[in-house]
Amino acid sequence: MKKIITKLILISFLFTVQAAQAALQVEITKGSDNALPIAIIPFEVIGQGANLSSVSDIVVSDLTRSGKFKPIDKSKLIARPKNLEDINYKLWRVAGIDHLVIGSLTVIKPNQYEVVFRLIDVFKGQQVIGRQFFVNDFTLRSHGHKISDLIYENITGQKGAFDTKVTFVTVNRKQGQQPSYKLQVADTDGFNTQTVLNSTQPIMSPSWSPDGSKLAYVSFEKRKSEIYIQNLFSQQREKVATFKGINGAPVWSPDGKKLALTLSKSGNPDIYVLTVASRKLKKITKHWGIDTEPAWTPDGNEIVFTSSRSGKPQIYRVSVNGGSAKRLTFEGKYNASPEVSKDGRTLVFVQGEGNVFKISTMDMQSGFVQVLTDGPLDESPSFSPNSGMILYASTDKFKGVLAAVSADGRFKQKLTLSEGDVREPSWGPFRK
Repeated sequence: MKKIITKLILISFLFTVQAAQAALQVEITKGSDNALPIAIIPFEVIGQGANLSSVSDIVVSDLTRSGKFKPIDKSKLIARPKNLEDINYKLWRVAGIDHLVIGSLTVIKPNQYEVVFRLIDVFKGQQVIGRQFFVNDFTLRSHGHKISDLIYENITGQKGAFDTKVTFVTVNRKQGQQPSYKLQVADTDGFNTQTVLNSTQPIMSPSWSPDGSKLAYVSFEKRKSEIYIQNLFSQQREKVATFKGINGAPVWSPDGKKLALTLSKSGNPDIYVLTVASRKLKKITKHWGIDTEPAWTPDGNEIVFTSSRSGKPQIYRVSVNGGSAKRLTFEGKYNASPEVSKDGRTLVFVQGEGNVFKISTMDMQSGFVQVLTDGPLDESPSFSPNSGMILYASTDKFKGVLAAVSADGRFKQKLTLSEGDVREPSWGPFRK
C-alpha cells in the first residue's frame, strides 16, 4: 500500500498556458501480426502554402499507431492515382491491398484550405466514403485525425479515437535547480501541446470531464492537499475539496456532475462522492482499510476502487449509494489503480509482484486476467474512449515515459519526451 500512499504528495503550482509542438515522440515497440495492409496515396497539394502539414502523413501515422493497420511504405506503392478514374483495381487486388485512400489539399488563400479524401474498397471497385473539409492552419492536423477516424470506423466498425486529447505530467530536473513540473494536454500523437499548470512541486491525478472541457487534479496550497477543477477554455480554476487530511484521486462521473475522490477527513482514507454544483458530499465506503483510487463504471451506478481491507491492495466495487463492497481481483498479492473500459466489459489495473509492476486486464464477466506489459514499473493505466488502447506510465533507461498497448496486448508503442520525464497519463473523451 506504500506505493499508493506515496502518490498522495503535497502540491503547489503556478498557472500558465502555452502552446508547443511534438512534445512526445512516438515509437512503435511491438507490431501486430494481423494488421491490415492499406495504401495511403500521398495527397496532391494544389497551390502553394508555407509549412503545410502533410495530411496523408498524419493519416499514415494514426493508422499505424492503432496497431490494426499496416500502411504501405511510400517507396513501395505500386501506383499513385489522384482520382477514381486513375485507379487500376486489378493491379491493387493482385498486390493484396483491400483498401486505398486518395485525396488532395487545395490552397484557397493564405490560411484557408480545402481537404478532400476518398476511401476505396479495392475488391468492390468502388468508393465507400468521401469527405470534403475547409480548414486553416490551426485545424489542419485535427482534420487529418478526423479522416483517420472515419477510415478506422468504416473498416473496423469501431469508432476511431485519433481526434482526441491526452493529459499527462512532465518533470524536468536540472542540476542545482528545483524540479519543474507541468500538467500538459496534447493530441494523441504528441502534437499541439498546451501547458495547463506549472509548478516547482509534483502534480498528480488529472481527470477529464466527460465533455473534455475541464480537468480535475490534486494540488497544494498553505501546506494542505486540495482538489481543483481547471476549465481548459476559460483558464479559470476553482477549489472543490480542501478538507482536513488527504484530498486525493478525483475522477469525474459519466454525467459530469460529480467527482469520486479519496478523503481522510474522518481519520481514515475512504471513498466519497462530491456533487460539484452544490458541494454536497456523500461518504461511500467506511472501513479500517485504506480505500483509494476510485473509478466509475460507465453507467455511473458503481465505483471500483483500491483497498487494503484484505491485508494487501486489491480492487473492489461498490454501489454509489454505499453498502457492502464486493472484491473483484484475486490473482496476485497487489492489484491497484483500476479503470473500467468505456464499454464496461474490461477492467484495467496495475498488478504487482515484488518490485515489478505490470498492466493487466480482467474480463468483467468471466474474471479472466491477462497481463499486457512487461514492467518493471508500469502504472496509471487509462483506456482510450473507444476501449481499443490503454495508455500508461512506464520507464525506459531510468527515464519516465508514456506507453500504450492495445487491449489485446498485440501492439505496443512508447511516447518519450525530448527532455525530462512524463507520467500520470489520462486519455480524454471523444470530442463533442
